[in-house]
Amino acid sequence: MFVFCILILLLSLTELKGAVEDVLPSLQQQKVSVFILSEESTTPGIESLNGKIHQASDQPLPVSLRSNVTMKSIAVYIYTSGTTGLPKAAVITQEWVWASAFFHICGVNSEDVLYLNLPLYHSSGFLMGLTGALGKGITIVLGRKFSASQFWDDCRKHNVTVIQYIGEVLRYLCNTAQKDSDRDHKVRLAFGNGARADTWKEFLKRFGAIRICECYGATEGNVSSVIYVGKVGAIGREMFIHKKLFPYELIQYDTEIEKPVRVSQGFCVPAPKGATGLFVTKITRIAPFNGYARNPQQTDKKKLRDVFKKDIYFNSGDLLMVDQDNFVYFQDRIGDTFRWKGENVATTEVSVSLFLSADHEGRIGMAAVKLEEAKQLECDKIYSHVVCYLPSYARPRFLRIQDSLEVTGTFKQLKVELAGEGFNPAIVQDPLYFLDKNEKTYVPMTQEMYNAIISKHVRL
Repeated sequence: MFVFCILILLLSLTELKGAVEDVLPSLQQQKVSVFILSEESTTPGIESLNGKIHQASDQPLPVSLRSNVTMKSIAVYIYTSGTTGLPKAAVITQEWVWASAFFHICGVNSEDVLYLNLPLYHSSGFLMGLTGALGKGITIVLGRKFSASQFWDDCRKHNVTVIQYIGEVLRYLCNTAQKDSDRDHKVRLAFGNGARADTWKEFLKRFGAIRICECYGATEGNVSSVIYVGKVGAIGREMFIHKKLFPYELIQYDTEIEKPVRVSQGFCVPAPKGATGLFVTKITRIAPFNGYARNPQQTDKKKLRDVFKKDIYFNSGDLLMVDQDNFVYFQDRIGDTFRWKGENVATTEVSVSLFLSADHEGRIGMAAVKLEEAKQLECDKIYSHVVCYLPSYARPRFLRIQDSLEVTGTFKQLKVELAGEGFNPAIVQDPLYFLDKNEKTYVPMTQEMYNAIISKHVRL
């Protein structure tokens, strides 16, 4: 199959040109055409795009150029963030145009100005943000990258009315120094995904009555949702028509064996209202799962068979909860929740607790911690805090102090690498601490202590 790809470098030549030149021979072998957004190119194999733009006709493109394109045709490949393994190229068909529907649901109109500083190689920035705005015909202010300190200045400068967020963006904004101008802006709407309830409240308290539309979905997923009624912490609301068109369920999940609970007939068990369950979505004609490019093994792993009968569902890998009022809440991800001493431990609970203590982030088992500049780890204080706010089975047994917390381009923590490195001080160069119940504090991890834990002379 002939592959034609346009790689446009929107930044300065020195930033990306060298990286492309390193892999240019490989790209040429794959018949990939590379263009650079400049008046000329001095590198053989990289063509200037500006000249071709100037020469292009301003007439509409012939319909014949897309006569063979259907809604099922491949539009783009978008790599997953890789937080639970290696990134995979999700197949996105022309049906992605429905992503622009989020703008309509959230009430965006043609007079709005969108501030977009998210990575455009990700579905949030590209599909929901960029193409959604183009579909609405609104003005887009593109930022080179996210900057918490520059964010509101940019909004004021460009009369921004709509902003998009992902992950921890809202918290980063809340963590900036307070200013008298915090509410001096025209932003009326923020839409995105990953806003925690505590951050959501703090953001509104600090920056004013901004309407927040929290969305839920996955790049390769076949069902998504949006909460447009302002229910703090919710990611959607269960509605009959939506569920009828796009069948989905929350099913009971055993975190100890990391598999759905199944009855004697082999079928799954629905999770009751108010209980956490694995979110699975039925694969149908109008809700297809297109899988990963040239990766049938990983594609098949995301399919859950024989859920309630001889059917196939998409396994989101997310644990959600529906309350008595039918609001849906994100709880955690599979792998981030596990069983310890007979109890299910949600890492989100631990992360939030540590955040409330001292702006720390982390994951249960071992919590990766970044200290503020010139701050020292207050072991006694942290111990007292986790004992007070977390049950014994959920308290992180280890702390790892890092200079920085590595995240993906969408601000998700890279947990797999940390989990793989474990807590051996001979391998991990960062300072490590161990929860000592006898001393009622966290103590520095030594090689002797590690050996004692491994040999089971010290009980966890």
